[in-house]
Amino acid sequence: MTPEPDSDGSDGVGDAPVPGDLTVVSNRQPYRHYYDDGEIIVDRPAGGLTAGLDPVMQRTDGTWIAWGDGDADRGVTDEAGTVRMPPEEEAYTLKRVWLSDEEIEGYYYGYSNRVLWPLCHGGVWLTEYAQRYWDRYREVNGRFADAVVEQADGDGADRTIWYQDYHLALAPRQVREELPEAFAMHFWHITWPGADTFRACPQGVELLEGLLGNDLLGFHVERYCRNFLNCVEDALDEAIVDHDDGRIQYDGHRTHVAAFPMGVDAEATADAARRAGGERFAEFREDRGIDAETKIALGVDRLDYTKGIVERLKALERLFELHPEWRGELVYVQKADESRSLIPEYRNLQQNVARSVERVNERFGTDDWLPVVYTTAWFTQEELADLYRHSDVMLVSALRDGMNLVAKEYVAAQLDDDGVLVLSDQVGAHDQLGEHVVSINPYDTDAFAEHIHEALTMDDEACRERMATLRELIHEQDLYAWMDEVFATARELQGAGDAGE
Repeated sequence: MTPEPDSDGSDGVGDAPVPGDLTVVSNRQPYRHYYDDGEIIVDRPAGGLTAGLDPVMQRTDGTWIAWGDGDADRGVTDEAGTVRMPPEEEAYTLKRVWLSDEEIEGYYYGYSNRVLWPLCHGGVWLTEYAQRYWDRYREVNGRFADAVVEQADGDGADRTIWYQDYHLALAPRQVREELPEAFAMHFWHITWPGADTFRACPQGVELLEGLLGNDLLGFHVERYCRNFLNCVEDALDEAIVDHDDGRIQYDGHRTHVAAFPMGVDAEATADAARRAGGERFAEFREDRGIDAETKIALGVDRLDYTKGIVERLKALERLFELHPEWRGELVYVQKADESRSLIPEYRNLQQNVARSVERVNERFGTDDWLPVVYTTAWFTQEELADLYRHSDVMLVSALRDGMNLVAKEYVAAQLDDDGVLVLSDQVGAHDQLGEHVVSINPYDTDAFAEHIHEALTMDDEACRERMATLRELIHEQDLYAWMDEVFATARELQGAGDAGE
């Protein structure tokens, strides 16, 4: 078993200098207030980027600007829409942007998730370029930009602004026009498409110009960087693109483009698995009538058409055809979270997944065994980590994914080094982990089925060797190492005078 990484008793934040005047701008807020029987309750960040950035913000006394979507959010903010967070420390300012139902429908459900999301994941045929979506997207980006400028009080000197994700592609240029001295950086958390795909977007030029308002633009892996550079070269005639150094000169401003593979809070996941100690998993098995000797394959996904859930169920169905010895000996657990149900494509996917589960269970199930256990129930961090730790195989079959942090969480929870990760070669995480996983093409059903069989029958020594190496990688390249690298690069650019005009 791999020794646990050393712990220095810190708050998890890395060693790179953090900008003293930091403003984070994101669609999702770190804390949400809601009413429960007339009492205001605080919903705290459970994991991921918001949980990881929270201690960083507490160190900087900075400002976090986000959409206030809690029903009690207005009740705790001042006239400027701000509240000090977290409640027990009041270490930084959370500034909330208020959006109407029409703005949410057009900016979030519309342009962000019916245009940019499918476009960036290669699903051009799923995009809906409604003018009202674009109008709302521009308007709401302007609202976020105004909030940044207002909070800065007109002074951008020594200020670092960090934008998050595809919801805010236009804001960087809008802010730069008002705060030209500020250092702006942006992390794009999803894939970036090739130039031929991006060319289909009617608003492509304005999106690129918006992002080129940043001094530093980050993607998960190098191929997304290459795609972005190619898109700029294809769409903006006046842009000077340096492919070797990842630099773009446009409209008197220079943007540095770099890859920063995002990690997870590996130690927090491992701690949750350690605390659970197998008890939650035992309860899960008992509640669902799964025999203790039965092998378990696991999938944990948001119900999104990019995650390849239907393709995964087809591969499992083929596995039971090709290898009938697994009938009664293997249960596939699909933990799913409903998402964006107001969008027809997502409702259709939910129905398709349910029908696929029903088909496999009706075809192969018996009175005392169901091949697929499907649940949309909410799991605590410990319950999920325990499920990760004790599942024999993890199936990640996304058709396209910027990184896929679920795969990394599974690895972080493998305290006994006895699980096997089956990973799609279409995800960013494969660029880092591919050498030590069972690689699959999610579209090749027969080969996918055989690879599941390979993972289930892998030699114990080979399994432990692979997982030990993976776990070491995940701990070395965790969420805090990712933030360290981003901040260190920003400091280097600021110190070298490489950003700006």
